Amino acid sequence: MAKEQASIITIFGGSGDLARRKLYPALYQLYHRGFLGEHFAVIGTARRPWSDDFYRDIVRTSLQGEPNTDDRSIKHFANHFYYQSHDVTDADHYVTLKQLAARLDEEYEAGGNRLFYMAMAPRFFGTIASHIRSEQLLSDKGYNRLIIEKPFGRDFASAKELNDSISAAFTEDQIYRIDHYLGKEMVQGLLALRFTNPLLTPIWNKDYISDVQITLAEKVGVEERAGYYETAGALRDMVQNHIMQLIAYVAMEQPETFTPAAVHAAKNKLFAHLPVLTPEQAAKDWVRGQYTGSKDQLGYRNEDNVDPDSMTETYVAGRIELDDPRWVGVPFFVRTGKRLPAKSTQITINFRPLEHNIFDTVGCDNARVNRLTVFVEPEQGYTLTLNGKTLGASYELEQNALGFRHNQAEIDGAPEAYERLIGDALAGDQTNFTRWAEQEHTWNYVDVIRSVWDKSDELPMYTAGTHGPEEADALLERDGFSWAEEFK
Repeated sequence: MAKEQASIITIFGGSGDLARRKLYPALYQLYHRGFLGEHFAVIGTARRPWSDDFYRDIVRTSLQGEPNTDDRSIKHFANHFYYQSHDVTDADHYVTLKQLAARLDEEYEAGGNRLFYMAMAPRFFGTIASHIRSEQLLSDKGYNRLIIEKPFGRDFASAKELNDSISAAFTEDQIYRIDHYLGKEMVQGLLALRFTNPLLTPIWNKDYISDVQITLAEKVGVEERAGYYETAGALRDMVQNHIMQLIAYVAMEQPETFTPAAVHAAKNKLFAHLPVLTPEQAAKDWVRGQYTGSKDQLGYRNEDNVDPDSMTETYVAGRIELDDPRWVGVPFFVRTGKRLPAKSTQITINFRPLEHNIFDTVGCDNARVNRLTVFVEPEQGYTLTLNGKTLGASYELEQNALGFRHNQAEIDGAPEAYERLIGDALAGDQTNFTRWAEQEHTWNYVDVIRSVWDKSDELPMYTAGTHGPEEADALLERDGFSWAEEFK
């Protein structure tokens, strides 16, 4: 972490679930590490008529069970929090916020730095951004930065409308679109793995790689998110953002330098090579599914707040072939779903077999492909499988797995995704956030799939606790591939 950051942080939606589960613990860990110190204050806003003391109790409660806590530190941290009851549509309330921020800036010597966090429904983003500018909450001394959460719209049209409304108040270099997968340790480690190892860098292309597989599997169902999930589905919730960002980190060209501008330029260039998807191709290359009940788990349509005739997908699998010279002919297979056998996020790179195996001449024809698997969560590390000779006199081959895993103590000691990303925003580092140009490409691609599915009454089912619908296996078998065995 960098040196102590001074800022007045305003959280719109300060009473909400996201703030309690993610933001307050993340801010505390930044405080514990010294990234936040004596020169910060947090203003929580929501409609509820809370007092500062009541709000501080909420903050303290949210830290129960968090690491690195003790009563004295929690109390001192919570004393930096202030509450302002707020109606996001009322201009007068923004005047009150401005006055409070100015007072706290002087009290905490925050240097005029302002960080605004929109932890509420996206339909309010434009209204809030407009009032921040019109009621002059922006500082003219320090920085002004805005963090927004997904979903960034429901399709390209709504995403563009949302972006236009925010961009009217903030410039692109002030906007931090948070995708928490980009804050995960092993996702960020992909760039180091790819661009610092001469064993891998020269062969990271179509000549040596046969296919790429990305899995984002969840064991849980929709739980309390059913209301949101009914309007989103797995395609919008996971593919348009998280999976597309993972594809970018796996497939983009090496940035000229490791700077935010260079990294985003490389990502945007890669996304420009997403193919122009036709409805016919979408129907052929994309599969959806919905989980049904099992002996001890409810089916999706039996969950609370779900339409009993819902056509919302809880599983998606797809095949993407990038129109890019480095990757022509290499399929990227992706899958994500709820109520699968285990929680697992992993990226698998399958390398092409050698055209000529000299050991075929002695009847040793069981050489298998080399494979690199990056485990993002819950395990963090990677495994490289290579062919080797079995022990003994006969010349037989076997696969040897060379593996590395971070131990749990290392994982527990590293910053959590939200902690890392909020720290980056405070430090002004946009490397691991998304830009509008990237969103534009990914929404245009996903919209075609969504349109095809919305016109179809076919929805394959899979039993909760299984690996998904059979159609997902058939998608790979069509090209002679199968899903990576590590997840099976």
